[in-house]
Amino acid sequence: MARSNHHQVVVVGGGAAGIAAAASMLRRKADLDIAIIEPSDTHAYQPGWTMVGGGIFKPEVTRRPMVSVMPKRAQWIKCKAASFQPDDNQVTLEDGSTLRYDVLIVAPGIRLAWEKIAGLEETLGKNGVTSNYSYDLAPYTWELVKGLKSGRAIFSQPPMPIKCAGAPQKAMYLSCDHWRRTGVLGDIEVEFRNAGGVLFGVKDYVPALMSYVEKYGIALKLGNNLVAVDGPAQQATFATEDGEVTRQFDMLHVVPPQVAPRFLADSPLAAESGFTDVDQHTLQHTRYPNVFGLGDGGSTPNAKTAAAARIQAPIVAVNALRELEGKGPVAGYDGYGSCPLTVERGKIVLAEFAYGGKLAPSFPTWFIDGTKAQRLSWMLKADALPWIYWNGMLKGREWLAGPGNMIAQ
Repeated sequence: MARSNHHQVVVVGGGAAGIAAAASMLRRKADLDIAIIEPSDTHAYQPGWTMVGGGIFKPEVTRRPMVSVMPKRAQWIKCKAASFQPDDNQVTLEDGSTLRYDVLIVAPGIRLAWEKIAGLEETLGKNGVTSNYSYDLAPYTWELVKGLKSGRAIFSQPPMPIKCAGAPQKAMYLSCDHWRRTGVLGDIEVEFRNAGGVLFGVKDYVPALMSYVEKYGIALKLGNNLVAVDGPAQQATFATEDGEVTRQFDMLHVVPPQVAPRFLADSPLAAESGFTDVDQHTLQHTRYPNVFGLGDGGSTPNAKTAAAARIQAPIVAVNALRELEGKGPVAGYDGYGSCPLTVERGKIVLAEFAYGGKLAPSFPTWFIDGTKAQRLSWMLKADALPWIYWNGMLKGREWLAGPGNMIAQ
């Protein structure tokens, strides 16, 4: 059947945010004409890669065929988006064809800019250099962790924005926990070199995290930004306010710098940051009312996490459907994000917060106190959240989500 070049709704991106928003819209309006532009054959549950790197999940459980998560009533356009022409309500695809829309939802995610660290790309996956930010590399993290008995392990974190700002620490804590359990931690020098100025951006969670930094004997180095890696020599170079520092390593866990996808950053839809320029509450574009943005590719100043996308998706669904009806937005996003920090196997500090660092717990503190390392939080991360992701969020079921707060008309 010939592909239509016009749809009521076009979604750019078949990741967590795009699929969830499309599924939420179809739950509300089953006959909606919606197309999703996504070139990938597979869809990944990226929060699971931390667990792969810690030897808890097998990599295969974090990935499924894209066709299995694509909403049944959506048309899948298996191609890359190349550019936006919002004045003409049009998206141009990489093959040169165009799609017109009544409403556009922009959810292309964030780009991992490995190339911004000199020498990194050619040594990834060997010479002790790894990253849980890649499906292919997370198993190598676990291989390195199991094999390291002594020496120096360095964990890096680049400047914001990055997706899941706690992931660099999660990799480190799970590694340290394994080394502690196997009796070799005392022979391993662990360094956390973070480009930022604080251990974690929401101060309420810092005491619990610092207790694990101290427990594992981690050398915390703030204001250290990884700029170069010499894999064969096993040397990492960091920029600091006092100049460059080069460190030998036996294991280096790298978190790459992250930027907006180029086709978005170069478009009329981009904010100065390169991300989709949206109102931080309604998620509606600041200049094009029939355009909405969510997920890691949005300009909202929240933590870029799957949990944020889960909350944003119903808000976009409600407001985008109202736009189709010629009405204004009614649902508002409060900046919610969540970061389950795996501090040891079996315990998690469940960080949940909204704009301004305001705590936003999903459960009463007598049940789960997110500022403390708890076993219940681990059960949520390891067992409940993956199931909710595949069977709830991607199916438009808004468990623990809902369409946000209503805003004044």
